[in-house]
Amino acid sequence: MATLHTWIQSFRLRTLPLALSGIGMGSIIAFYHASFRWEVFVLTFLTTVLLQVLSNLANDYGDSMNGADHDGRKGPSRAVQSGAISAKAMKRAVIICAILSLVSGISLLIVSLQFSLMFLAFFIIGIAAIVAAIKYTMGKNPYGYAGFGDLFVLLFFGFVSVMGAYFLHQKQLDYALLLPSLSTGLFAVAVLNVNNIRDIDSDTKAGKRSIPVMLGQKRAKIYHGILLGVGLISMVVYTHFFVAGTPYKWLFVMTFPLFYRHYYAVHKGTEVADFDPLLKQMALLSLKFVLLYGIGLCFH
Repeated sequence: MATLHTWIQSFRLRTLPLALSGIGMGSIIAFYHASFRWEVFVLTFLTTVLLQVLSNLANDYGDSMNGADHDGRKGPSRAVQSGAISAKAMKRAVIICAILSLVSGISLLIVSLQFSLMFLAFFIIGIAAIVAAIKYTMGKNPYGYAGFGDLFVLLFFGFVSVMGAYFLHQKQLDYALLLPSLSTGLFAVAVLNVNNIRDIDSDTKAGKRSIPVMLGQKRAKIYHGILLGVGLISMVVYTHFFVAGTPYKWLFVMTFPLFYRHYYAVHKGTEVADFDPLLKQMALLSLKFVLLYGIGLCFH
């Protein structure tokens, strides 16, 4: 029987800062517009954490079943691959986590939207998020194996996360939010890209057509720089044109040297061991970026 420590490891808690960046950005901008609600934020936080854990568990199960996680893989071992957790137990955990995500999500919608027409719209989006979390690597035709992982991460960690969180507070949308949504989403894609650069060899053997597998390591590093650059530029444009207030709104620019240092490390990396710590670094950097942005807006 798997230990509690093994289960906690399979949750991959180091990915949570990434998941929280999107709802953090949406909630911060809602605060700036004086429409922040604590009960909405807490339930959004809980739902997002559950969805991220669901995605991680489904990824562990799916990659083991589809062959991406195998004995020759050089990255950190996974629970099902190593035998620490049985495939049956992991599948059961995926189902339980999906149910908890659904319950938390419905609670959030009731608190924020009551039983309005928008409740139905967000309920459908929530179901899509659960399905996307599961189908990334699970099932007969996982979209992560066909090169669509980046697109779905951009959609759900960027646009759905930021604009969805903002709407649940504000009850209306501002299309200028497409810019911070793009920024946060691209940073999330950057985390996935580092992961996939690290796993190019094992993914190639398993037939997993990630973007780095298709581009090759050298071009995947250039792609990584584009993700970071466009993400940063998007927030500069948004802040310049859509955020009034004091110079403190530019506090997030302090993270730019950290982004450069991260990109330089990715550019210089060659071995699996070089890339693994950069996953956590990029996830935390995305959250630091959002937090500094929020601190800056507090002085508006």
